[in-house]
Amino acid sequence: MKIAVLGAGMVGRTIATDLSTHFEVTSFDINTTNLATLQQQANVNTIVADLKDYAAYPTMLAPFNLVVNAVPGFMGFKTLETLIECGKNVADISFFPEDALLLDALAKQKNVTVIMDCGVAPGMSNLILGYHNSLMQIQQFDCVVGGLPKKRTKPFEYKAPFSPIDVIEEYTRPARYVENHHIVTKPALSDAELLHFEQVGTLESFNTDGLRSILYTMSHIPNMKEKTLRYPGHIALIQALQQAGFFSEKCINVKGQTITPLDVTAAILFEQWQPQPGDAEFTIMQIDVKGIENNEPTHLSYLLYDEYDATTQTPSMSRTTGYACNAMVHLITKQIFTEKGVFPPELIGHHKHCFDFVMEYLAERKVYYKKTVQHLNSN
Repeated sequence: MKIAVLGAGMVGRTIATDLSTHFEVTSFDINTTNLATLQQQANVNTIVADLKDYAAYPTMLAPFNLVVNAVPGFMGFKTLETLIECGKNVADISFFPEDALLLDALAKQKNVTVIMDCGVAPGMSNLILGYHNSLMQIQQFDCVVGGLPKKRTKPFEYKAPFSPIDVIEEYTRPARYVENHHIVTKPALSDAELLHFEQVGTLESFNTDGLRSILYTMSHIPNMKEKTLRYPGHIALIQALQQAGFFSEKCINVKGQTITPLDVTAAILFEQWQPQPGDAEFTIMQIDVKGIENNEPTHLSYLLYDEYDATTQTPSMSRTTGYACNAMVHLITKQIFTEKGVFPPELIGHHKHCFDFVMEYLAERKVYYKKTVQHLNSN
């Protein structure tokens, strides 16, 4: 079976490398350095391609049975729409801001299966919520998540395993959460809290727009919130840049050149935030689900803590995101999940056999979600 991976960034390379142990994989990217790095890591075919040239997709992707969409978020929706038009099954990690469910009717018409948001959060957080939604009456869902370098280097104390533009989008897009069945909208970076984790110490959490599809697919749950984790002080630094206009998309003239502050900021931050080979980093996520199970008040908690794999030289964020995506690829290719349309992971997790397969796939790659259950006294 032939798989195409669109995008050969850090996560895209990990996806292609892992899939190449089971499939014939071809990776497409305009960046020749990314493709050369991938070829050194795995037995993967590489093709230099402008992935914004959507007219080329029907011919370019004709030989492939399934496509992984790992392009930057600003390209994601149009890329996915084109892939569906081409009649391709898709696992998507591009995390675009548009509503992918708008493409559900087209996917059904084309008789294809699309699993969107196949990462950590959104992704595994949705899958876990969907699974427990099938077993209990959920009253509250909370998720905090972040990927950070182990070495704290001023001023940002942060590294980005994907495009800085996508990170800045998290910091500027209004954040939505659900409180007493009502969608509440607040600025990103709001509602700061300090949280302590045994593995990494104190981190600060803040609102980002991470609930995405579950705002609508899980609208019966009265309280839902997702927050991002960073080292303390990060919020104030990002807010200073934002208030000073560094994230503005309004054109300005500098020495006769028309530029946008956002483009300049992204270019600078790309250098500042670019992880270097061998950089130790970690991914941490805690999910809390509270509700009634078997007529008993229950609190379920999942903790993910994963570090850079020195043996394979694979960053944690690439492992936790890429392997989650690849588990979804196997669900489709092995025909474990065969429904047609566009599906966020919470609708996959509803099926126990799918949930179990994904968890086992990750565990085989040493990505572990530690589950604890507390049955609460109703008195």
